Amino acid sequence: MNLKGQGLKELNQKKGYLLEIGQRVLDFSSRTHLMGVLNVTPDSFSDGGRFFKLEEAIKQGLKLAEEGADMIDVGGESTRPGSEPVTIEEELRRVIPVIEELTKMIQVPISIDTYKSRVAKEALDSGASMVNDISGLRYDPEMKKVIAKYDVPVVLMHIKGTPKNMQENPHYDNLIEEIKTYLIESIKIAKEAGIDEDKIIIDPGIGFGKTPEDNLKILKNLNEFTELGRPLMVGVSRKSFIGKILNLPTEERLEGSLASMAAAIMNGANILRVHDVKESKRVAKLVDAILTSG
Repeated sequence: MNLKGQGLKELNQKKGYLLEIGQRVLDFSSRTHLMGVLNVTPDSFSDGGRFFKLEEAIKQGLKLAEEGADMIDVGGESTRPGSEPVTIEEELRRVIPVIEELTKMIQVPISIDTYKSRVAKEALDSGASMVNDISGLRYDPEMKKVIAKYDVPVVLMHIKGTPKNMQENPHYDNLIEEIKTYLIESIKIAKEAGIDEDKIIIDPGIGFGKTPEDNLKILKNLNEFTELGRPLMVGVSRKSFIGKILNLPTEERLEGSLASMAAAIMNGANILRVHDVKESKRVAKLVDAILTSG
């Protein structure tokens, strides 16, 4: 069942799809929301190095806010396939100044994209108001305690393996069910640690330990994840499966990204994690209009 369209507002209200983040309340029953990507790294797959310097990162953060991002996800470690982890100290050096400056300049909530509890804690102390954990609380056992203590929203994502090895011949016996089981367990871990269920967002982790065919199957069957009763975030922006299908480099994947986003919204996505906010917002507005039309 597709949960968008007729009856969506009532359904979302029943399931608590109002999210308090920072000073804002996001209503996922009203429209699709956008998380703008801000990679403060030299080596991320799409924009690595472009915003590595503080002044460039701030400029890009302001641009994302101006174009209509509902939240901005700041990350200091690339999680592209084959990437090596960075030290906690280096990750902090990259992200904390950006978070401190942006929170002084804009009202858009800041998310910290990390799986390390110390980075999450210091980011929250510096003004961030959300955590995006690609491991779904699996890599660092202290992460769930930090999120529970600070009482902030968290994105729980599915990943198979680690960024370094996740694309080394990933295999599933039942793709959708295995991802759902993983996310159900992550939700359980979160709730048992005292994290408010109403602050949990789930993400099936497109591109994180999946083949191109897996990613297409996730998009096609995305509505199955709405059965878990939590807002659903999807990140397809500029990803390699788009490049492989269209035979295009990263910088030419905008149309493919937007088409994938439209499919995601049609199949139940509440949040899109995007690089191109202005264009993505236009697509989301149009697809939302189609879904809520009489």
